[in-house]
Amino acid sequence: MDKDEIDLHRISPEAPWGPHTDSTFHRVEFLPEDLGEALNKTAMRVNEKYASLPTEEKGIHIINIRAIEDIGYIQHESTLLNSLCQDPDANCKYGLYFRDGKRKVDYILVYHYKKSSVSRTLARRIHHNDSSARSIKQDQPLPGKGGHLEMGESEPHMDYHEDDKRFRREEYEGNLMEAGLELERDEDTKIHGVGFVKIHAPWNVLCREAEFLKLKMPTKKVYQINQGHGLLKKINSVIQKITEPIQPKVAEHKPQTMKRLSYPFSREKQHLFDLSDKESFFDSKTRSTIVYEILKRTTCTKAKYSMGITSLLANGVYSAAYPLHDGDYEGENVELNDRKLLCEEWASYGVFYKYQPIDLVRKYFGEKIGLYFAWLGVYTQMLIPASIVGVIVFLYGCATVNDNIPSKEMCDERNNITMCPLCDKTCSYWNMSSACATARASHLFDNPATVFFSVFMALWAATFMEHWKRKQMRLNYRWDLTGFEEEEEAVKAHPRAEYEAKVLEKSLRKEYIRKKKRRHLPEETANKWRQRVKTVMAGVKLTDKEKLTWKDRFPAYLTNFVGIIFMIGLTFAIVFGVIIYRISTAAALAISSTNSGRSSVRVTVTATAVIINLVVIIILDEVYGCIARWLTQIEVPKTDKNFEERLIFKAFLLKFVNAYTPIFYVAFFKGRFVGRPGDYVYIFHSFRMEECAPGGCLMELCIQLSIIMLGKQLIQNNLFEIGIPKMKKLIRYIKLKRQRPLDHEEHMKKKQRYEVDYNLEPFAGLTPEYMEMIIQFGFVTLFVASFPLAPLFALLNNIIEIRLDAKKFVTELRRPVAVRAKDIGIWYNILRAVGKLAVIINAFVISFTSDFIPRLVYLYMYSENGTMHGFVNHTLSYFNVTDFQEGTAPNDQMGPDHKVHICRYKDYREPPWSENKYDISKDFWAVLAARLAFVIVFQNLVMFMSDFVDWIIPDIPKDISQQIHKEKVLMVEVFMKEEQGKLQMLETWKEKSMKKGENCNNHSPKLSRTGSMSSHHSYNIDV
Repeated sequence: MDKDEIDLHRISPEAPWGPHTDSTFHRVEFLPEDLGEALNKTAMRVNEKYASLPTEEKGIHIINIRAIEDIGYIQHESTLLNSLCQDPDANCKYGLYFRDGKRKVDYILVYHYKKSSVSRTLARRIHHNDSSARSIKQDQPLPGKGGHLEMGESEPHMDYHEDDKRFRREEYEGNLMEAGLELERDEDTKIHGVGFVKIHAPWNVLCREAEFLKLKMPTKKVYQINQGHGLLKKINSVIQKITEPIQPKVAEHKPQTMKRLSYPFSREKQHLFDLSDKESFFDSKTRSTIVYEILKRTTCTKAKYSMGITSLLANGVYSAAYPLHDGDYEGENVELNDRKLLCEEWASYGVFYKYQPIDLVRKYFGEKIGLYFAWLGVYTQMLIPASIVGVIVFLYGCATVNDNIPSKEMCDERNNITMCPLCDKTCSYWNMSSACATARASHLFDNPATVFFSVFMALWAATFMEHWKRKQMRLNYRWDLTGFEEEEEAVKAHPRAEYEAKVLEKSLRKEYIRKKKRRHLPEETANKWRQRVKTVMAGVKLTDKEKLTWKDRFPAYLTNFVGIIFMIGLTFAIVFGVIIYRISTAAALAISSTNSGRSSVRVTVTATAVIINLVVIIILDEVYGCIARWLTQIEVPKTDKNFEERLIFKAFLLKFVNAYTPIFYVAFFKGRFVGRPGDYVYIFHSFRMEECAPGGCLMELCIQLSIIMLGKQLIQNNLFEIGIPKMKKLIRYIKLKRQRPLDHEEHMKKKQRYEVDYNLEPFAGLTPEYMEMIIQFGFVTLFVASFPLAPLFALLNNIIEIRLDAKKFVTELRRPVAVRAKDIGIWYNILRAVGKLAVIINAFVISFTSDFIPRLVYLYMYSENGTMHGFVNHTLSYFNVTDFQEGTAPNDQMGPDHKVHICRYKDYREPPWSENKYDISKDFWAVLAARLAFVIVFQNLVMFMSDFVDWIIPDIPKDISQQIHKEKVLMVEVFMKEEQGKLQMLETWKEKSMKKGENCNNHSPKLSRTGSMSSHHSYNIDV
């Protein structure tokens, strides 16, 4: 036993050595005699509720165990408060069970407490006449290790806030015990200053809550699943044999031929359910869910307002609340459990090629997390065909680059096309052939195949959504989630603790104003506390009647609107700053003395600007996530579902704008508002707007998109997820080294399960996981016309992402509370919106960013021989160098080979020798009309094709709809048989009673007919 542990012992008042007041026994204090008896009884009766304290005070000592040994007193085990078994850690499987080794720990509450700084062995005294308002039952500790008596009013308080938290914990835990839960406390842990409350839900509580939550549980009825017939059955068997090596080796993943009929649990119909093994009937996931529901609705009123577990956690009364993992996942002699199985067959990079054991994931983490990983798996599988087609399109561009006539004309030095300067004064004239590499690279992504790929990806997105809906229905059938809407809404409609607190605050404020108006006499001091309690209780009742109106939320709505507008404006400002950087850097590099510096201006500026954008995007992503959560919190949504949806909307809006604003600028704005030589558009009267390269802005868009996409995936999604947990572990290890040697030795011993899980990171929800995948989905679909390799990089990232997320959930996070869900919620609507937006954006990218439409117009309207010869010359306009504005002409009037009189620039304008020189030409309007027509045709055609795919593929697979119908029929048959059995039983009883009545009549002939009828009537009443 720890030398610092305090024990209680019954001591006779007539003992020759007690009670003492001498300084020799300075650790001896006094308590009522019956209190010691009550404490001893509590230690022996773990499940018993709080006992009452006596009203009379008698002599009793609290003595430190070392003091007892010093005076030679032999103690009995039955008198110790903290009586322990011989090997408690082995019996309780290192924290997975209570100390009796029989009751399983379903949930853990963690709290911080402070011990006396003078000495841990200092005894604490409680008088029966304690003037505090706390109830008697809360002064008695929970059973378990570390239970100690609390400080009374006669001794100075160390910390008022700590006492207040302790009082709230006592009341809350008492309410939990009244709700039927069994609790055990442990403060004798290896983590100093941290106490644990272990919670166990007995069988009757599990049955009651399962019925309340309408949990579907397996019945005794087993039926066969239809496996198909003929050719379809053979195809399925062949596919199963081919895919057998990539199937995970878990029992839950094997194809099912038989299935148990499920039905919402009912205590009246327990005979219908398979209760052969009550220990495993409710698995650990279901047990923790049931306990969490009790924790949410159990309140603590010893505060200014009623508090549930969420409020208690927010106010620091408890520091954590979580269910336990099933056990260890690594090490020697570790028992096989679901966690270890998941670690081996799912959360390992060595099994990246295998399917995910989704059913086991659902069994361990719940439906909501299971659906996320199922969706991620479907998305990754669907990326395979998209990646193959994207690679083919890219290879087509590589194969045809040497046959591309426009790029060959640009690279032909014999054309000797002199281009106008890219900046004022410092920049000189340049030959178009110097941009040969850019033109050839642009053809890799700007070719007719990219148009086909854009149409393909739009149809791919529609097919992916339909495939997911069908997969979701299969999972709903397998996981018994059909017909779940009613229960789901009932559970999610429960008001959040913050909302209840806000409503209660409003009602209390109204009550105070109302009483203040009608109060005439000053309130007596003695009745202040009573009046305050009445006011609070009145507020609790008013909570059901009051609600937050738009007037109450108007300041929050205004803050949200202003905050979001400011954040979007900040993003635009940063992009504008990067534009200024690009322009000024290009001008600075243009005056470089070296030819290499001048020749690599465009590449240097583009690469550095994209890296700056990437760093800013990563930083602002984290900032915007925190701001979105804060903005949602001040709105005080009523339910958890409303809170989650509003948070997702704000976070997605801010992160979408943050990630795609630089890309939208390059795709649709760069080079559009440049002006022309002699009449350029300037920023701040000094910086000239950027121009696109001679081959167009599509190549720069490709560079921007690829660097941002790959950078976000590599740094934010993977490096942060791997590096930050490792860093946190390192910090914890360094802190451990700095602790005292004793604590370090204790830490090296085998910890309890709840201590190990406490050191893990808390689960922060699935929003960050979904968000990074949705942003990636945008990169894959929105600008796929400019970067056909995006699906391939997304596929490679997701193969790692699945195992990375799996490893994080299994090994680095506390086990989350299982949440039932039948779909992925608002994320599905966001995916559909991104898919529709992708069609429009790709139409504009093809028509306005690429040269696809100008090439078609030239080919069919202006080409003399039906080929692309002369296209480059057709897209360039002429400018007379004498028309430069004063001070803007290049200092060097000589071109690469000779003095320049006419230079060329990319635009459709009249030549200087025409009457309307430099005006927009007819060719510009012809090309613009063709571009707009293409957008309209492309958008409507692809939308129609997507809707056709949506219509032709049914949402519910035919075999699943048949199985669901079969389940309903079987359930009706089960209840019909049950009713028939009851009727037969009643008929049997009736016949037996009739026979008994006849026998009685035969033996008793004197009985009248009236008596016989009356006895028969009484039988009917009994039945």
